[in-house]
Amino acid sequence: MHFPRLLRSSSLKWIIVGVALAIAAPRAVQAEALLLIEADTGKVLQAENATMPWYPASLSKLMTAYVTLKAVKEGRISLDTLLTVSPVAASQSPSKMGFKPGTQVTVDNALKMMLVKSANDMAVVLAEGVGGSIDGFTAQMNETAQHLGMTQTSYVNPNGLPADGQITSARDMAILARAIIRDLPEYEYFVHIPSIRFGRRVTQNFNKLIGRYPGADGFKTGFICASGYNLIGSATRNGRRLIAVVMGASSGLMRAVRAAQLLDRGFAGNSLSWLQPSLGNVENLVPINASPPDLHEQMCGPHRKRPASDEDEDTIANNAGASGTGESGVTFFAAGLQPPMTKPAELLAGPAAPSEPIPVYTGPTRTGAALIAAIAADTATQTSRPHGKQSHHAAKKPGAVTEAKDTGRDTGKDAAKNTGARPVRHTNAKSDVSSKSTDQAAAKPAKPKTAAKPGAKPAPKNTNG
Repeated sequence: MHFPRLLRSSSLKWIIVGVALAIAAPRAVQAEALLLIEADTGKVLQAENATMPWYPASLSKLMTAYVTLKAVKEGRISLDTLLTVSPVAASQSPSKMGFKPGTQVTVDNALKMMLVKSANDMAVVLAEGVGGSIDGFTAQMNETAQHLGMTQTSYVNPNGLPADGQITSARDMAILARAIIRDLPEYEYFVHIPSIRFGRRVTQNFNKLIGRYPGADGFKTGFICASGYNLIGSATRNGRRLIAVVMGASSGLMRAVRAAQLLDRGFAGNSLSWLQPSLGNVENLVPINASPPDLHEQMCGPHRKRPASDEDEDTIANNAGASGTGESGVTFFAAGLQPPMTKPAELLAGPAAPSEPIPVYTGPTRTGAALIAAIAADTATQTSRPHGKQSHHAAKKPGAVTEAKDTGRDTGKDAAKNTGARPVRHTNAKSDVSSKSTDQAAAKPAKPKTAAKPGAKPAPKNTNG
């Protein structure tokens, strides 16, 4: 038999193509959404469940940043504008800065705290400062989403705490990331700050690509029990920038591993692209009319050895190359892609490249000696009690509630009290207990007597376009 001659047969060629595409096809039962696009063109390089509705969690804060920075660019406010922490902002669940009502902070510092520490209170401070109220600001968020073509997205609050109406998709998150790059290039540095320092406390960016993955330059993470671990990441090599979106990953590290795998493939190119049909542009991906998957039991159920948080990477990390991840050599070959030379799990589990934390502080904008004095004053106000010990007690408190470190530890019920949003039905206060957060305040903060309910009404559960 002359096998080379048989390969030239067109019928046999298409049989091989069919088999290869079947092997490379997305996994139907995978509770995960993946998307890889070119930042400049919006061309889709890989998509799995990319238009499945999903809970955004703290990815919502990217829209909060976008609306705020558009207001700065248009001259309605400035980065030096002083905003005041309201009782509603102070009552938000951790992760948060924990400032008392009446504390003032600049737009610049609030943005840095929100995007690096994922501070829920700072998201509300910005919302109230720009939109007048949570309701007013979320209306701006929704208007902006529609203007950008994010047809699957609706917002109820500015920070992503649990709410039935807080919906998006990987497709829409990629559109938002492109909009930040395109519309706000002068402010894009906010989405790739490696770390911040408030007084004596240093907080690393929860996006593990920053400082670890070559060329990484954005964007944001998010987690609630219902959504799983979400990440929007970008990287640039040789002048080519790619955006990866991962939603529903099984751990804080795994979402970064997934994103690194996507980026590796995109930068490696696709020598056998003829095996795959064109996926078109991100805006043209067809939305799926469905309810968001509820991953609460999987993420925060009693089967976990310890509570879900952004610091549980060691529970799943070693499975990055296992068969359960669907990243077999056959899949790589069939898709015309080359496996990365360095295992992403090993790369991302290590320490980030050394960098000087960006100082953040309360009060007006300061420089020189005045800045040093402001930092010293904030340091002096910090409690001397070890934060790890405080977190330990908070975790053991009966009924303590949590999200991951990056979006706040809260039940839908408490989130509704804090933001005026209708609580999500799947949140379980008993199973969402956090540990290991070194910067969190008490897990269930007391609601100030002067706090007012904004009374926001959640958007419809699905807003598929």
